[in-house]
Amino acid sequence: MTDSYDVIVVGARCAGAPTAMLLARRGHRVLLVDRATFPSDTVSTHLIHQPGIAALDRWGLLDQLVATGCPPIDTYLFDFGPVQVEGRPGIAYGPRRTVLDALLVDAAAAAGAEVRPGFAVHELLVEDDRVTGIRGPGGVERAGVVVGADGRHSTVARAVAPEHYHEKPPLLAGYYAYWSGLPMSGRYETYVREDRAFSAWPTNHGQTLLVGGWPYAEFEANRADVEGNFLAMLDQAPPFAARVKAARRESRFAGAFVHNYFRTPYGPGWALVGDAGYNRDFVTAMGMQDAFRDAELCASALHEALTGARPYEVAMKDYQSARDAAVLPMYEFTTEIATLEPPSPELAALLGAMPGDQLAMDGFCRMAAGVDSPADFFAESNVGAILARAAARAGKTG
Repeated sequence: MTDSYDVIVVGARCAGAPTAMLLARRGHRVLLVDRATFPSDTVSTHLIHQPGIAALDRWGLLDQLVATGCPPIDTYLFDFGPVQVEGRPGIAYGPRRTVLDALLVDAAAAAGAEVRPGFAVHELLVEDDRVTGIRGPGGVERAGVVVGADGRHSTVARAVAPEHYHEKPPLLAGYYAYWSGLPMSGRYETYVREDRAFSAWPTNHGQTLLVGGWPYAEFEANRADVEGNFLAMLDQAPPFAARVKAARRESRFAGAFVHNYFRTPYGPGWALVGDAGYNRDFVTAMGMQDAFRDAELCASALHEALTGARPYEVAMKDYQSARDAAVLPMYEFTTEIATLEPPSPELAALLGAMPGDQLAMDGFCRMAAGVDSPADFFAESNVGAILARAAARAGKTG
């Protein structure tokens, strides 16, 4: 039978909608489906660091995001108790998913993709060990490739059973809610304390997202009183806790814990993008810009395969290699931070050397925002330079 589409994308949020949009812009016949209708919310820390904002700009969508009234974030603060690191890694935004996902779905439709919200995939069609389409409400749709962009619990991934690697168990139990009357003045603030970490940043409708958590080992013990444990956590940073007490909580707490994994993101007739193919703890809030990057990589590889520029296996293997190389250093950094264990003596010394060194603090914030790789920031030469400048400052004041 003739394929109705070149590509079917399952999942229409921050990985799937851009993938569909980019393929449709290149002239491919794309069907984008999602069980949800839009606008709708989903569990998410929804912070887009500068690399993700740059992607929206490349796609011509940044002005639309700015027009939603979501405030820009230009300053990052990391408060470790005895040490504070503050820098400017580039402009970030924290849009509500009700706002961003609808914007992305509309962009995919404007590019020429056929969008079907409220479409739950019941099963994948497989012929001769190759995925050939989907079955859902109303029957069957066929395509040359089916892309799973349907999150951690991906229906596509479950059906094709990809190889997992670099796996790590859940590390952090996190909860978040929205507050009004908690102005952030363009700041993203993170507080790290013993066995606790929490962050806040501005979002749409004049509200602030406040997210925090504790080790996964405490999940069961703390779940009976999330609010009490959450507010007790904030008391470890008294000035910030006072700001929160003067504000008003506008939502219930939402919570999650995640497994950390890589999945092989392609096979005969199928591909994975976003959390369906790779996931890391949310403590560094990398999920949305990772989804944007993977959408670009996957769409480019599929375009090459669909046009015959390169064989499917070659193009998609390069997609996997590029994805893994881009994210593995941050994956290791994220999962280390998510343990909430005290920093090593080496890291403690490095953090202690940074206050008073704006170059170092900006570099740390750029790394934490995913602008620069942790591999580069923690390189021996860069660490040595930071420590040397600290020693020189101490010598001048000694």
